[in-house]
Amino acid sequence: MRQIILDTETTGLNARTGDRIIEIGCVELVNRRLTGNNLHFYVNPERDSDPGALAVHGLTTEFLRDKPKFGEIAGQVLDFVRGADIIIHNAPFDIGFLDAELALLGLPGFRDHCGEIIDTLVQAKQLFPGKRNSLDALCDRLGVSNAHRTLHGALLDSELLAEVYLAMTRGQESLVIDMLNETAEKNDIATPGVKIDMLALPVIAANDDELAAHQAVLDGLDKALKGTSVWRTQPVAADTTNPADVQAV
Repeated sequence: MRQIILDTETTGLNARTGDRIIEIGCVELVNRRLTGNNLHFYVNPERDSDPGALAVHGLTTEFLRDKPKFGEIAGQVLDFVRGADIIIHNAPFDIGFLDAELALLGLPGFRDHCGEIIDTLVQAKQLFPGKRNSLDALCDRLGVSNAHRTLHGALLDSELLAEVYLAMTRGQESLVIDMLNETAEKNDIATPGVKIDMLALPVIAANDDELAAHQAVLDGLDKALKGTSVWRTQPVAADTTNPADVQAV
């Protein structure tokens, strides 16, 4: 399963009124693991950024002037995302800008080049209704360190979002599904089950030193609790071990 976490920075908030992409960052996940195979471009938008947007990303017109135009990197971006599911925080914003850039090049919309679009903002609102669900807020809530983030940057934000996405979807059910899928892909041949009661399993008994060490641990717990630990309040099962079955270590 290949997924791409994607983020953009732009000259402003509205692609329909001429704002353009100035940075794009993509981070690759394969089977829910970061691969390190990332894609990142600064882009010359051929216009200035709005003051409010500039305060957010800090990418000046002078810095971007010698960077490639979107048309020069569009092919590499589309090749990188082709067929993969795309994970974006507030997907309509980024998809709107990507569609506008592709339209200027006479190309189909972004969704025609990739798989499913997954919006982590929608997921976060379902998981944390009524709470702030910005990327910074989710980092704080989920224990993802963003201390090094002073300005917004497409690649850095994609890397943070990858950790946030994995944290939000790391439920036991999803992990089991992932494990089953990986097992099915690696081995489609059915294997017979093993009857445990048919196995001759050795029983390893604790020696005197090990028993003494165990009692010392329980004594320490009792002292810390100023009482009796739960392990000494439970009845001890009768020793039904056949000495002939016990093997020395």
